Amino acid sequence: MLLMIQCVLHNKFDYVCLFFLFPTFFGPCQFLCDFFLLLQRLDLRGHKVRSLNASGVNLTQNLEFVYLRDNLLHTLEGIEILKRVKVLDLSFNEFKGPEFEPLENCQALQQLYLAGNQITSLVSLPELPNLEFLSVAQNKLRSLSMAGQPRLQVLAASKNKITTLKSFPHLPVLEHLRVEENPILKMPHLEAASILLVGPTLKKFNDRDLSREEVAIAKRYPACTALCIRYGWELCRPDKAADSTFCFLYEQWKEHFPPGYLLKDALVDQPFEEDACHCHFVFVQDNNLSADPQLVLKYQWFVEERALSSFSAIPDATGEVYWPKHEDIGKFLKVECTPIMGEIKYPPVFAISSRVSPGNGIPKVVNLEVQGELVEGNVIKGYAEIAWCGGTPGKGVASWLRRRWNSSPTVIAGAEDEEYRLTLDDIDSSLVFMYTPVTEEGAKGEPQYKYTDFVKAAPPSVSNVRIIGDVVEGNIVKGVGNYFGGKEGPSKFEWLRENKNTGDFVSISTGTSEYALTNEDVGRHLAFVYSPINFEGQEGESVTILSLPVKRAPPKVKNVKIIGHLRENSKVTVTGTVTGGTESSSRVQWFKTSSSTLDGENSLDALSTAKIAKAFRIPLGAVGYYIVAKYTPMTPDGESGEPAYAISEKAVETLPPSLNFLSISGDYIEGGILTASYGYVGGHEGKSEYNWYLHEFESDTGSLILEGSGVLQCRVTRDAIGKFISFQYVPVRDDGIVGEPRTCMGIERVRPGSPRLLSLQIVGTAIEGTMLTVDKKYWGGQEGNSVFRWFRTSSDGTQIEIRGASTASYVLLVDDIGCFVSVSCEPVRSDWARGPIVLSEQMGPIIPGPPNCQSLEFLGSMMEGQRLSFVASYSGGEKGDCFHEWYRVKSDGIKEKLSEDEFLDLTLKDVGKHIELVYTPIRKDGAKGSPQTILSDVIAPADPVGLELVIPYCYEDKEVTPQKTYFGGQEGAGEYIWIRTRNKLNKSELLDIANAGDHVLICGKTLACTPSIEDVGAYLALYWLPTRADGKCGKPLVSISNSPVNPALPVVSNVHVKKLPSGVYAGEGKYFGGHEGLSLFSWYRETNDGAVILIEGATYRTYEVTDSDYNCRLLFGYTPVRSDSVVGELKLSEPTGLVLPDQNAANFPSKFYVAFQTLHRK
Repeated sequence: MLLMIQCVLHNKFDYVCLFFLFPTFFGPCQFLCDFFLLLQRLDLRGHKVRSLNASGVNLTQNLEFVYLRDNLLHTLEGIEILKRVKVLDLSFNEFKGPEFEPLENCQALQQLYLAGNQITSLVSLPELPNLEFLSVAQNKLRSLSMAGQPRLQVLAASKNKITTLKSFPHLPVLEHLRVEENPILKMPHLEAASILLVGPTLKKFNDRDLSREEVAIAKRYPACTALCIRYGWELCRPDKAADSTFCFLYEQWKEHFPPGYLLKDALVDQPFEEDACHCHFVFVQDNNLSADPQLVLKYQWFVEERALSSFSAIPDATGEVYWPKHEDIGKFLKVECTPIMGEIKYPPVFAISSRVSPGNGIPKVVNLEVQGELVEGNVIKGYAEIAWCGGTPGKGVASWLRRRWNSSPTVIAGAEDEEYRLTLDDIDSSLVFMYTPVTEEGAKGEPQYKYTDFVKAAPPSVSNVRIIGDVVEGNIVKGVGNYFGGKEGPSKFEWLRENKNTGDFVSISTGTSEYALTNEDVGRHLAFVYSPINFEGQEGESVTILSLPVKRAPPKVKNVKIIGHLRENSKVTVTGTVTGGTESSSRVQWFKTSSSTLDGENSLDALSTAKIAKAFRIPLGAVGYYIVAKYTPMTPDGESGEPAYAISEKAVETLPPSLNFLSISGDYIEGGILTASYGYVGGHEGKSEYNWYLHEFESDTGSLILEGSGVLQCRVTRDAIGKFISFQYVPVRDDGIVGEPRTCMGIERVRPGSPRLLSLQIVGTAIEGTMLTVDKKYWGGQEGNSVFRWFRTSSDGTQIEIRGASTASYVLLVDDIGCFVSVSCEPVRSDWARGPIVLSEQMGPIIPGPPNCQSLEFLGSMMEGQRLSFVASYSGGEKGDCFHEWYRVKSDGIKEKLSEDEFLDLTLKDVGKHIELVYTPIRKDGAKGSPQTILSDVIAPADPVGLELVIPYCYEDKEVTPQKTYFGGQEGAGEYIWIRTRNKLNKSELLDIANAGDHVLICGKTLACTPSIEDVGAYLALYWLPTRADGKCGKPLVSISNSPVNPALPVVSNVHVKKLPSGVYAGEGKYFGGHEGLSLFSWYRETNDGAVILIEGATYRTYEVTDSDYNCRLLFGYTPVRSDSVVGELKLSEPTGLVLPDQNAANFPSKFYVAFQTLHRK
């Protein structure tokens, strides 16, 4: 132990740790723990310590609690070692200060007691980051000036000489301030000043809750009051504080103002959330001085939670206006204004606002401007500066109004955006921009208006000047353009013609925008000049546009005629005389019409396109119509003239209905399509008859194919395999005239098609557990056993074949979840011909089915003592933590929840009742399915059996209750037989009670047994026949005690004395506790003064009095001794009456009695 103390005193703490790691080697652990805690504490109160470096102090760096109260310390030299100290009590010493710099190393210090010293200043007290309590009461402090203490909660400075609050420290979490019995208490509203200096954390002043009146007074002072108090300003009335604090700060600033300037005002508006907050710094020139150059003011905004804190600069807040943010609510704003004159920066002045208030959520327009030149055609834009006041910025409502001279503004339709393009209607009008701010929450502010000057007209101009009309000889063309620039006045127009020789243009017409083209203009360009002039006569810049060269007039044709027979399928020609072009270049187009007179081209139906050929074969479609030829004359270079028309003298005639050819085309194979082709002549075909036939032989009449009636195409079906197909056509004209029928026979018998699938798709829903089936259309003869294969495609595109899935149906498994499923089919014809394998579209992704319990069964026997479990078949996605509950169901239907384990052990409580299992399937993603319930049969009781039978240690006269365990339904009245035996029998011998021998004695037939003196030294055995309540018996169970019955401790009771004749006394008592051995007897003599004296030699049950016994009382002592020499407690009888002499007693009988007792004991 001495070694450990030396290690601690010499800072050998790594060795000290060995004492705790190996306590059995170094000593008791609890003592070491107490010793180690003692090493963290130093208490030298009242030891007259003069120096911390004294030999008896022993400061170590591990000390946390140091008490040096009531000593003679006057310096803190040596305190630097206490780096872990939490509580330091230096009260009532001889410190005068300021000499507290050594405390800077005590960074963990939480409580510092300096009361009762001679300290005059705390300026040297360093900032201690963890200091929470500071007591400097009963000193000679004149102020509380010291470094800021960030965590100080209690400052006790009572009984000092404090007269001022100047240089009050920054204490952001101070809750209790005590300055009782100081001169400063005479200061009016000292409590209000303290509230201003400390802030909202202050809860008690001078050990009392804050006064409501003082709190209200503190709120009436401006925000800079606390700062001014710290600088030395004396508190005045609240209504004069604003002017007084400004004057106080002015006196401090005035020596640093720019020459020739005075500060008239320095303040900040009441700030509101997201509203413009203006600062006002007014520097005015001294009339006696001239200030040159001009003074420039530079601003910087700061924010902080307390007025006395170190304010943090707000990035980019360098203007005269700042918009407080939501996070600024409840904080102070500070503005520093730096005057700059030329290149010289002067010291800044400042103003502090009150706390930022929350906005009311109703936006307002701070400033509204309209930018853009107010000239027709320009785009102007309205700009709104919005104070959102705590609301979420939204899209405001903008609109434009037009106000003419001396009239009310009217809304401009459609002008509902911030931008607006000035139009002709706005000229000589003033525009009004109206803006209503709206937040996202729907709060609307007051609309604001901004009036513009009057809109001016743009200079006259013209754009998109062009010439309308075909520039062809004889046509009239017109020059047009888009005028802009106020109202149009008498604009000027001029036409000019190109001179082919010089290229110059010569004026040919003025004053009109239209011009008729003449022969002189052919081949030349024309120029149109548009000179815009507004209504006031101002002329703009003219615009010229050139035309294409003027074309010559097109060629013409006359005497157009149609020559030839006007019958169906006949050839006719057209002739005519062409001028201005050539016949070989001219084109003819043929038409038909139902009228014999021409009424324009709109009533004509084209029979051909325009061609150079003049001959035309009359088609069937022209039967019954008049033929019209359109003759268009053209020059070799492609110039066309006006067309001329010729119409036939009569309508086209028709021929009798007939065919000029009939054939069948296509493949004579199953599934193939046969197409009948024919050439009909004889007017307009009516409802001709078509039929298809099947023939076993080419010569038979055949059977009609119903699907082939009335159609020209016939699909070869399976029924046609091995047979011939024919097509019969009966021509019928539209007027009902029927021609001769004709038949065309197929050239070969129909062959079966190659087996293939026309379609293959999967039918069913993409949900796990559902059955998918194949829906296919087979083609190619009689289908045999087609081959199916199912595939699973994962999300990464990997496709695998699903084993065992080879039929036309498939049940989706849990492995398919998240994958796509497809099926392939290889068609097989009945003759084993195989077709191409077809793969269906993928179905999926497969989603999990709803969690479901498809089947639920019990496992185990419904009998007491058995263990029930269950097996559940789950489906519905990846199995999660399915939930199951076991219930016991009574005969009246009441359920009792038993457990949620995987199994249930049936107990006696379950006998005669049902067991219900409720299984709730749960998917891995937490989705629950419908619970599944299963109810068992009635639980039967088990056969009665004794599981355990133990006989505890047996003692004389103490009831023995064996420890037994019964199982098998409700226990009934079993049979119990207790057996006493001198020998320890085995179980087989005990079972046969009748043959156990004479040394076996039955001593009881109840469950409990109380051993008697006869049982002492013998073994007790119990025969137990377990019996159920219904009388059914189980196998008997026997058990024997591990040791013989123990005797009870020897005790004696009812000890008393009997007086016999002739001065003889006999002692008697009742012995208990096994077999009595040689018990001890003693006699005592009680004198008149109450003293009890042992009579030497009196060790028998009888005692003959002697002369010494006269006038005394006798007591008999009985000490029981068991046969095994165990001694019991001595018991004394009650004293006899006074022993008096008996003159008549005879000595012989008494002596004879004593001798007899002596022989009896031996």
